[in-house]
Amino acid sequence: MKKQSSFRLGVLAALFAALIFVVTAYVLHIPTPATGGYIHLGDAFVYLAASILPAPYAIAAAGIGEALSDLLTGGAAFALPTLVIKSAMALCFTAAGEKIVTKRNAAASVFAGLICIGGYYLTEVFLLHSFSAPVVEIPANAVQAAASAAIYLLAGRALDRTKVKNSVSAFVRS
Repeated sequence: MKKQSSFRLGVLAALFAALIFVVTAYVLHIPTPATGGYIHLGDAFVYLAASILPAPYAIAAAGIGEALSDLLTGGAAFALPTLVIKSAMALCFTAAGEKIVTKRNAAASVFAGLICIGGYYLTEVFLLHSFSAPVVEIPANAVQAAASAAIYLLAGRALDRTKVKNSVSAFVRS
């Protein structure tokens, strides 16, 4: 029974990783020419995965989905930092309880956004060997963090009304 549950959670994590990749790479993918980066809403799905799946599975889905996006859209230099940053962002959330959007997870979306902004700032400091040049990236990352948090809260509340977490739990247990 435990082996089957682990397998089903792995399947769900893989599906979330694929969803995160597609949304990050291709859905509302807005390039930021000044920095060479892009704004996306993939983080909203990182937050959803982290609010539905147990931590190890959510971390894998977040890191793999977002890092693949960097690898396959021309940002290979950012793939490893993205793996670490997005995995850390997923750690902010909890899948405990019957709801996706809780006060804790709503607050977690703020902390995850700060991890994103700070993580990419430090990544660019390392890549550009400058503390001032990466400052131009902060507003785009802040917009991405705020938009992803808003989409997460809206989608999470809608999914809570459908009791999707109960369905996922039943799928994993059956």
